[in-house]
Amino acid sequence: MVEAAPTRSESSLARAARLSVAPMMDWTDRHCRYLHRLMSSQTLLYTEMVTAPALVRGQARHLLAFNGEEHPVAVQLGGSEPAELAEATAMACEEGYDEVNLNVGCPSDRVQSGRFGAVLMTEPKLVADCVAAMIAASSVEVTVKCRIGVDDQTPEEVLPDFIDHMRGAGVTRMQIHARKAWLQGLSPKENRDIPPLDYPLVLRMKERFPEMHLSINGGITSLDQTEAFLANGLDGVMIGRAAYHSPSDVLLEADQRIYGVDTPARSPEEVVRLMLPYIDAHIESGGKLGNISRHMLGLFTGRPGARQWRRILSEGAHRPGAGVALVQEALAAVEPAAA
Repeated sequence: MVEAAPTRSESSLARAARLSVAPMMDWTDRHCRYLHRLMSSQTLLYTEMVTAPALVRGQARHLLAFNGEEHPVAVQLGGSEPAELAEATAMACEEGYDEVNLNVGCPSDRVQSGRFGAVLMTEPKLVADCVAAMIAASSVEVTVKCRIGVDDQTPEEVLPDFIDHMRGAGVTRMQIHARKAWLQGLSPKENRDIPPLDYPLVLRMKERFPEMHLSINGGITSLDQTEAFLANGLDGVMIGRAAYHSPSDVLLEADQRIYGVDTPARSPEEVVRLMLPYIDAHIESGGKLGNISRHMLGLFTGRPGARQWRRILSEGAHRPGAGVALVQEALAAVEPAAA
């Protein structure tokens, strides 16, 4: 177990950031985050990216809605206009988020066309202006999630310069996806797999910037890896796809292993039962079961009965009247096999 007692200088949010679930478009919505919070009371959760133009120009403040049970929770913003990002940050603070994060890592064409995401790795001065404006408008910590470089950049040169710009603008905590992003020629999916990982570079950045709280992201799938990175000096680990597709493996023992909490870990079955009132309330308010159940499909990954669980939910969640009874039916198909 990793020693989890916070130091005098360590904030509660920095402690939470020892393990975080990455912001993932179309995945880490409020229903997903509620599920993840039932699995770990300590892990820091991130929203999907919300663009500053949508909030400020599009008046889409509803995109910031979240459940109070999700704390600690951070919102990730996308944008490249300092004043606009400052206004969006102020909105997020009013809504009660614990952290505001700037996306400098997403490589999609849609994001590039908006001049934000990974393309901003080429404009560290602009990003520094953005985060300085965000910090001035914020009542909570502002952080940055970035890549190690893009296209033909040399990460060994680009990344420390980028971190130095962020530090100069007042940022004290960053999350680094340990891959380059190729802005032309690779899809967003390919950008998550094809560029090679460079974990040693991120470890060297922690040695070079010891005062910065640095989390590593990219290709990490287990608590064993998380503990190893923390033991090697990194301040935090951010897990993406594995936390979504196999959440029980990543989150159920996180409180005990990463944070030193002594309460027993919940079982996947217990988590499902705790989700039932939430599902019922969502359906009562006019929502659909599929809005929530799609995030629950991986709860029993690797367990006997997982296939039946996924099949029952996948085939039935979008039928008229689908609700708690269908989830209970799916759970009943799992429990005898898991007993």
